[in-house]
Amino acid sequence: MRELNISGVDLNLLPPLLTLLRRRNVTHAANDAGLSQPAMSRALARLRALLGDPLLVRGNRGYVLTPRAAALLPLLESTLGGVRALLAPAAFDPAVAVRTIRLAATDTHAVLLLPAVLARLAVEAPGIDLRVESYGPDLIARIERGDLDLAFATSATPLPPGAMSAPVALDRLALVMRRGHPAAAHDWTLADYGRWPHVGISLLGDGASDLDARLAAVGVRRRFALVTPYFTAALAAVGSSDCVTTLSARFAEFYADQFDLLVKPPPFTDSDIGITIVWSDLRNGDPVLAWFRALLTEVAENLNHGEPQKVPIM
Repeated sequence: MRELNISGVDLNLLPPLLTLLRRRNVTHAANDAGLSQPAMSRALARLRALLGDPLLVRGNRGYVLTPRAAALLPLLESTLGGVRALLAPAAFDPAVAVRTIRLAATDTHAVLLLPAVLARLAVEAPGIDLRVESYGPDLIARIERGDLDLAFATSATPLPPGAMSAPVALDRLALVMRRGHPAAAHDWTLADYGRWPHVGISLLGDGASDLDARLAAVGVRRRFALVTPYFTAALAAVGSSDCVTTLSARFAEFYADQFDLLVKPPPFTDSDIGITIVWSDLRNGDPVLAWFRALLTEVAENLNHGEPQKVPIM
């Protein structure tokens, strides 16, 4: 038997065919399908030619189905039902979802944001687990491969092709040093950044820094006594030395008493930084990740009790 070339078949005829077989009346079928009676009659004529069968024949009490049409009815109902299920939005119930979400996050996110996220998950989605992974130069490749679901970033981070992002919250930079630091008493200028050793944060291993670009523009260069991928380690080092660092104000304030820190405004005005969540467009339709991104934003808002959103920065 020669296989039918389905690409040459008008599949738009299938819904009218199902309506005709169910109603067994051209007028009623046309009303159900939202077609005019002449349009439904033309559809029936095309279906008869396509299938080589009259499908509906006049009987004593109106039209009846031919044996071929009677056999087609349950098959057609099943087929179109499957197509509708295929095209319908994926159903998602967080209460019964079972999933591990992998996200690149720093210790700032892990300390200030994720505990509240875990509390929400325990109530609303107990089957969803989180796996926090480190950053690195292969971050984008890991997202593209699906090894990572999400990554925290700043709004200034350039996105590669195929990446999507959404705002989560706002944070601001702070100049951090130990209480009693020799330069704690005076208001800092950009030139002061070149006079004291610094602790730097390196997440991607590329050494790139917007702050260093800003300093280079005025001829200032920092010396780094320590570079670490951990924000907590940076604060601990600053608290026990004359080094300084510039990082999340909220995170520094969280540890200010523990490490005996002084948290000061930096010597520039544009210190606000937008926090975003980044993912691949290949997973844009994933209902689990869409729900989780919304939860992250809600948690960030609730942590500030309605104040401007502030969560730790990268």
